[in-house]
Amino acid sequence: MSQRQVLQVFEQYQKARTQFVQMVAELATRPQNIETLQNAGVMALLRPLLLDVVPTIQQTAALALGRLANFNDDLAEAVVKGDILPQLVYSLAEQNLSQAVVDAGAVPLLVLCIQEPEIALKRIAVSALSDIAKHSPELAQTVVDAGVIAHLAQMILNPDAKLKRQVLSALSQIAKHSVDLAEMVVEAEIFPVVLTCLKDKDEYVKKNACTLIREIAKHTPELSQLIVNAGGVAAVIDCIGSCKGNIRLPGIMLLGYVAVHSENLAMAVIISKGVPQLSLCLSEEPEDHIKAATAWALGQIGRHTPEHARAVAVTNTLPVLLSLYMSTESSEDLQVKSKKAIKNILQKCTYLPALEPFLYDAPPNILKHVVGQFSKVLPHDSKARRLFVTSGGLKKVQEIKAEPGSLLQEYINSINNCYPEEIVRKEMLMEYSVQFSRSVMSYSL
Repeated sequence: MSQRQVLQVFEQYQKARTQFVQMVAELATRPQNIETLQNAGVMALLRPLLLDVVPTIQQTAALALGRLANFNDDLAEAVVKGDILPQLVYSLAEQNLSQAVVDAGAVPLLVLCIQEPEIALKRIAVSALSDIAKHSPELAQTVVDAGVIAHLAQMILNPDAKLKRQVLSALSQIAKHSVDLAEMVVEAEIFPVVLTCLKDKDEYVKKNACTLIREIAKHTPELSQLIVNAGGVAAVIDCIGSCKGNIRLPGIMLLGYVAVHSENLAMAVIISKGVPQLSLCLSEEPEDHIKAATAWALGQIGRHTPEHARAVAVTNTLPVLLSLYMSTESSEDLQVKSKKAIKNILQKCTYLPALEPFLYDAPPNILKHVVGQFSKVLPHDSKARRLFVTSGGLKKVQEIKAEPGSLLQEYINSINNCYPEEIVRKEMLMEYSVQFSRSVMSYSL
């Protein structure tokens, strides 16, 4: 046989499958055909087609099953007991199929399934609803309109860990899309109940609980404040401290989302001792994507006021961020987020002991911000001016090579203007002396 003849066999097979599901879907619209279809074993024939390699066949099979299941309770039960639901869940990763399932009227049936006593059935049905809701606000709204949130909220404390994972995931997939959907989840009184999941023995229950809280917090300051008031931020910080790796990630991001909304919310993270915990994550986590999220969160906390910046700076986090930014082994995302965090914090930081090491180690694009902060603080702080001389900071500033007329040169001039001319001249002479000595030694060699 030629290659063309071989391929024709597959084309004919695909055409036959397509014609079959289309015809069954059409026949299922007429009540008089339902019993005949059922007796012919149509359920068992449609089940494998839910996993067909051709998306249109998957979708049409789901549509046909939905129409059959909608006809009466016996057929709906056959869908559940015929192991069709797990196949359907597996296929729901694709948005078009999820839409087909919704169009077939399957969502109300899934809501009925989650009310059944069988744990395995609950898990599968909740997972299916989660997979439908995740794709778009419209699909999530369809799930919500079927009354699913109240049922999910009641299952948050179910003793079955796998079911809890699915329940928390489903609520997250609903809440993530919009303020309105997030508020509907909150109105189901999931707080403070959901916070107990942050202490669960199952790591993925913890992770999914953090994810749910994160998806709510990200939308508005009001929702973040509600979480703070419920003790959610403190509970998440404790949770971050009790786990490692990717389990921590949603909690780390939550702290950043809360802090980004306002200086008061960022201060709530600080008061709850979030900064030391994030600093620990930054140092001990090996994965760059977790470090990057942590750097971002720290930047959101420290960017508001000098008080916020100091809270980050005193944990000795800035040198770690600088090291991550300058390391050639860091991913591009980690470098970008570390740099942004450093700039966010430096531009508000007036805690000079944390800034001074940067005069020696920072690259020019960071050094500019450091010198800028000194130029803002020193004119108004006599004690800081004295310490800046005795620590060698003023001398170090004289070593900086700045383009005439540049912003960096303006900052240096502003610092020098804080001191009597003879002190600045002395520091400059000391620097010239050092440079001259180095030149002589180099020439001698």
